[in-house]
Amino acid sequence: MGFEDIQRFFQEHGRAPQHAENGDIFERMYAVRLDRLKALPEARFVLEPIDHQGLLGDAVPAPQTSATDPEALLAELGIDADATNDVTTLKHVRPTAERKAAEEIANRTPCKDFDKFRPLFESVKQDLDDGIRQTRAFELKSEIEPGRFFIVGGQIAYVADKGEEFTQEYGDRDARLRVIYDNATESNVLMRSLQRALNKDDAGRRITDPTAGPLFSDKASEDDTESGTIYVLRSRSSDPRIAENRDLIHKLGVTGCKVETRIANAAKDATYLLADVEIVATYELFNINRVRLEALLHRFFSDARLDIEILDRFGKPVRPREWYLVPLDIIDAVVKAIQDGTISMLRYDPGSATLVERNR
Repeated sequence: MGFEDIQRFFQEHGRAPQHAENGDIFERMYAVRLDRLKALPEARFVLEPIDHQGLLGDAVPAPQTSATDPEALLAELGIDADATNDVTTLKHVRPTAERKAAEEIANRTPCKDFDKFRPLFESVKQDLDDGIRQTRAFELKSEIEPGRFFIVGGQIAYVADKGEEFTQEYGDRDARLRVIYDNATESNVLMRSLQRALNKDDAGRRITDPTAGPLFSDKASEDDTESGTIYVLRSRSSDPRIAENRDLIHKLGVTGCKVETRIANAAKDATYLLADVEIVATYELFNINRVRLEALLHRFFSDARLDIEILDRFGKPVRPREWYLVPLDIIDAVVKAIQDGTISMLRYDPGSATLVERNR
C-alpha cells in the first residue's frame, strides 16, 4: 500500500505530508495516499497495528482539489493512472528525497588531491585492525561533522569539509559536504543525503574516534572495568649481549594478572632470557582488549625487535620475540600516544631512536 513511504516521510520531517500546491510533488502524493487510506476501512484495519505515529487518526480527509487530484498528480509525475489498480500503490517511483540522496552519493568525481587524504585512510584502516577504532550503527545526523569517518556503499567515507548550514523548504537544517572516499573519489553532497544513504544502507556504519574514552588512568571510575596492565621489563641477564645494552633492551607485554605473578619464574623461562627481570614501568588499563593492545605495541616496535638466540634449559635454541631495543622514554611516549589517539600518526625510527610522523 505504500504506507511505509508515508511513515518514512513522517520520520524525516516530523509531520504528516500536507496538501500544498507549491509543495514537493511526492509529498502531495503521500497526502492523497494517506487520505485514501484513512477512508478505506479495510486499509485501516490492516495498517492500524503498525501505525506507530498515529497517522491514520480520525481526522477527516482533506477535500480534493485540482492540486491534489490523484490522476492530476500521476499525470504530473508522468505515470499513466490506468497502469495502477489502486491509487495507494505507487510503483517504480522512489521518493524524491531518496532518489536525490542516491543520485548525490553516486555522483562522484576523481579526487585530485587524494594523496593528501591517503594517509588518513591508511591510519583508520590500521586503527580498525588494531581495535583503536570500532564501527557503530549510524544513528544521528549530528554525527556527520568534518573529520568523521563512515562506511557507506562498502567504502570508507571521510567528511573533509562542511559548508555553511541553511534551512530547507520544510524547515530542516542542511549543509553541503565535501566527502572523500577510499577509492580516490569524492562527492559534493548534502548532509541530509549522506544521512539518508547511511540509514538506507544495511551495512552503513560510523567509525568511532580513537579517543572514545580514557584507556589508562591511575584510578578507575565506578563504570570502568579493569582489563589489565602494560608492563615494561628489564633483564638482569649476565649474557654480554644483554648486559652491554641493558638500559636499552626492554620486554613489552600486557597481562590480566599481577605482573609480579607473571614474572615469578622468569629465571627458568626462555621467554624472559632465562634470567630474573626488573619491572621498570607499568600502566593500568581499563575497558580495552588486552590481546589487541599487545599486538599493537609489538607491531609498532617490530623494526626494533631484539634479534637474539639463546638455549633453553633443555639445550634447544629459541628466539624470544617480545624484547625490543627501545629507550624507556620512547615507550612511555608511545603509551601516551595510544591514550590520546595520536598513535596512528607516528612510527618508531630505530636508527635515530625517535618517534617520527608516519607520512615522512
